[in-house]
Amino acid sequence: MTTMTDSSVREFKMPDVGEGLTEAEILKWYVQPGDTVTDGQVVCEVETAKAAVELPIPYDGVVRELHFPEGTTVDVGTSIIAVAVGGGAAAAAEPVQEAVAEEPKPEGRQPVLVGYGVSTSSTKRRPRKGAEAPAAAQTPAAAIQAELNGHGPAAPAAPAAPVSGDRPLAKPPVRKLAKDLGVDLATVVPSGPDGIITREDVHAAVAAPEPAQAAAPRSEPAAPAPSPSAPASYDTTRETRIPVKGVRKATAAAMVGSAFTAPHVTEFVTVDVTRTMKLVEELKQDKEYTGLRVNPLLLIAKALLVAIRRNPDINASWDEAAQEIVVKHYVNLGIAAATPRGLIVPNIKDAHAQTLPQLAGSLGELVSTAREGKTSPAAMQGGTVTITNVGVFGVDTGTPILNPGESAILAVGAIKLQPWVHKGKVKPRQVTTLALSFDHRLVDGELGSKVLADVAAVLEQPKRLISWA
Repeated sequence: MTTMTDSSVREFKMPDVGEGLTEAEILKWYVQPGDTVTDGQVVCEVETAKAAVELPIPYDGVVRELHFPEGTTVDVGTSIIAVAVGGGAAAAAEPVQEAVAEEPKPEGRQPVLVGYGVSTSSTKRRPRKGAEAPAAAQTPAAAIQAELNGHGPAAPAAPAAPVSGDRPLAKPPVRKLAKDLGVDLATVVPSGPDGIITREDVHAAVAAPEPAQAAAPRSEPAAPAPSPSAPASYDTTRETRIPVKGVRKATAAAMVGSAFTAPHVTEFVTVDVTRTMKLVEELKQDKEYTGLRVNPLLLIAKALLVAIRRNPDINASWDEAAQEIVVKHYVNLGIAAATPRGLIVPNIKDAHAQTLPQLAGSLGELVSTAREGKTSPAAMQGGTVTITNVGVFGVDTGTPILNPGESAILAVGAIKLQPWVHKGKVKPRQVTTLALSFDHRLVDGELGSKVLADVAAVLEQPKRLISWA
């Protein structure tokens, strides 16, 4: 093993900042070539499919090169910045290639998690079959068919489909791209080193015309293949196209998956929340809540937590693989938040165990962090139920879609002064409409109705927060 010199160059790779994420977009660089960096210093901000995350550099040195500009989407494991370490600024004069060449090339997969070193794996890549043994790659059936067709040896395109059962070599992002585009990797001709299939190979396979002539049973001349269509043009003064990526792309995929996986049922109730609104104003004057965010959402969240405690089976998830209902004995309360990068749903861990002041503090921190775009991936994982407050936009109610992996979501409509029958007389009262969507595989109509009715009852008579505690 070659020992690194005092003026070595270290390559910092894009880490997996979430669970199984394959790529991230570089939003902003905080350093430039020639800047001195220290261990733990944030050098850039990236956006994954879940959130925007700041990346710290794990060593001291001088920035040699930024490999990608802002706005570039980079695969996990790809080097994004080169830093000269040990020799300080003097190292910046050395070629990057020389320093990198001194490091041994490990075999197998390399972990790239933040805070972990790189260790080699004992797994070795099997040799790709093809040019080394063209004769062996041809099955007896293929050889016989070739002779019957009068073509002699098999056609050169035959190795594109692995005949020995070998799995095509490709990185996870490339496999996902192929899956999204409906491309069978076994039919793709690789151009990468060691027979690895690249993104360009997949796109080339999509653009390649179908071999219709070879499949035609008759000898009639085939119709000329249509030329590849040019990208659709549009009037930029009348239309704007926004690439779907990052949080918005992940949200779209998650919502489609949820809508077509979990059978949704939505129930509605309109309730007089005048007493709740009065309690909100009283709490704002309470010294115990000084500096805390006190609003109707706080009491709505507490009402939902009380309803879950009275009907614990609503707090569950569906395990498709095991065909089991998993009832959670904790509540990670998700709060849907609209941000410039799209809708995110961070959650308050163990919200069921928090007092009202603690819940107010947690809600305030969650909302502030989301608005700043600093919500971490961990804050958006493990939710059990969610609240979405569409009332802040003046909307009366809606039919919310379940957050994936959860069994229920409560939509809160706008609180408006409306005519209401109160104590036998029509009076102006503060009224809102609640909507509860739930997964009908594990929540039946009775359970869903009880939960929604309990939430409404608490908001109508907030003293139930004490009597039902």
